[in-house]
Amino acid sequence: MPKKGHTEEQIIAALKQYEAGEKTADICRKLGVSQATFYLWRKQYAGLGVQELRELRSLREENGRLKRIVAALTLDRQILQEIVSKKL
Repeated sequence: MPKKGHTEEQIIAALKQYEAGEKTADICRKLGVSQATFYLWRKQYAGLGVQELRELRSLREENGRLKRIVAALTLDRQILQEIVSKKL
């Protein structure tokens, strides 16, 4: 089941509402997220704009993709080394 996820605009808008004095419980109810999620957003994205948040998300996705590629190549290398060592 895929995650629902919230757009960058929604996260930044929620943080701005909090800074404006709105209660955390009300903001969380409107977005349908837990207060723990909201505080995690506040910790991670405080002071970021929408554009910076989009860039951060894309960089994290690319980093994850590159990590998976490195893991696959490392596995391939180990398999090839085992094959070579068995032939010798």
